[in-house]
Amino acid sequence: MDLVSPYMGIHNAFIRIRDMDLYHVMNRGVDKRDIFLDEKDFLRFIHNLYEFNDAASANSNSGYWFNKNMDIVSPYIGQVKRERLVEIHGWALMNNHYHLLLSEAVEGGLTLFLRKLNVGYAKYFNERYERTGTLFQGRTKKVLIAQHAHFLYILHYVHLNPLDYFPGFEEWRQRSKGSIRNVKDAMKYLGEYRWSSYLDYCKIKNFPSILTTSLFRNKDVFENYSETVQSYLREIDVDELSGITLE
Repeated sequence: MDLVSPYMGIHNAFIRIRDMDLYHVMNRGVDKRDIFLDEKDFLRFIHNLYEFNDAASANSNSGYWFNKNMDIVSPYIGQVKRERLVEIHGWALMNNHYHLLLSEAVEGGLTLFLRKLNVGYAKYFNERYERTGTLFQGRTKKVLIAQHAHFLYILHYVHLNPLDYFPGFEEWRQRSKGSIRNVKDAMKYLGEYRWSSYLDYCKIKNFPSILTTSLFRNKDVFENYSETVQSYLREIDVDELSGITLE
C-alpha cells in the first residue's frame, strides 16, 4: 500500500518512537487451546492489564472494578501512587490468544509486566476451571516495530484480528489486495466486538483506563478511525507486515 494521505500525517508519531521501543506482543494458549471461555474471563484479563501494570505488588492494589462505563474504579485510585511498567497503545483479545502494542514506561518494565500478566491470569484460569499445568504455549512472542510502514498499519492489523470470527472473513489475511467484499458488514462486526481497543480509538469509551492513545492520536488518521480502518481493509496487503504479525 502506498504511503499516501492520510497516512503521511502520522509520520511525526513514527519520529517519536525513535526515542522509545514499540513492541507487538502476542501469546496463545498451549496447544492453541482457548484461554478465554466466557465474558468473565475476558473481563478478568482486561482487569489484569490495569492491575499488573504497576511496579508495586499486585496484592497492594486489589479492589479495582469496572463502573457502568467500563472504566476502572477503586477507592485506592488517587490514594495509592501507581508506577506504570508499560504504556499499552493497542490490544485485542481472541479466544485462544492476545495481541498487545506496548512500550516500556520504566527500564525492565516490559519483561516484568508480561511475567505478572501471564502468571496472574494463568493462576486465575487454573483455579476457576480446576486445572493444573501451563496455560500459555511458552515465552511471550514480541517484535520491535522498527519500520515506518509497519508502524503505519500495525494498530489496524491488531484491531482487524476479530474478523477471524466473522463468517466469510476467516481468511482475510490471505486475500489479495482489493478482493474483500462486504466491508460495511465487517466494520459493523468490529464495532460490536468489545474485546479490543478499536472502540476507544473510535472515541467510544470501552475500557479507556488501560489505554494510552497519544502515540497514535494523529488528527488526520484518527479523527474518524473507523473510516481509516475501512480504507485499509479494502486495500489490505498483509505481506507489508511480514515478520511482525507473530501469527
